[in-house]
Amino acid sequence: MADSLNVSPDLIWEITRNNNAFLAKRRSGGGVQFSRDPLNLTNKHSRKYAGFVNDKAFGIQPGKKGSIVVTKKSKHHQNPAKQHQNTSHNSQKSGPKLYKSVVASTAGQGYRPDLRREAVARSSAIRKTGRPVKETPERKPRGAKARKAQ
Repeated sequence: MADSLNVSPDLIWEITRNNNAFLAKRRSGGGVQFSRDPLNLTNKHSRKYAGFVNDKAFGIQPGKKGSIVVTKKSKHHQNPAKQHQNTSHNSQKSGPKLYKSVVASTAGQGYRPDLRREAVARSSAIRKTGRPVKETPERKPRGAKARKAQ
């Protein structure tokens, strides 16, 4: 957005928190504000989770075979085409292996270790949506009268 050496992220947040492209305001539910920022893990409109403000931000999005971790490179802040790096994680792995690889590629690389829990929750939700839905089995009759009615 702006040169990170000249403008602080706090100032950017104060200027853009009421009006930005990612803000989604809802009148229902008491005026809740959500964020459409791809680098926002919880989709809450707050300074902590705003990816466009933070220099080292990351987001997790669904991909074809699993989840894609999008990291923001702070050294390319003036070149938006080179600013993001995508890393795919296969959801065919077991849960703990997937979560460990997501944590290693984000918090292990210095990308906001305070968002580790949110990253694991987001990748878990994406993993659950990729599974096929099981059909519910037919209910068995219970009781003597129900068995006779068959």
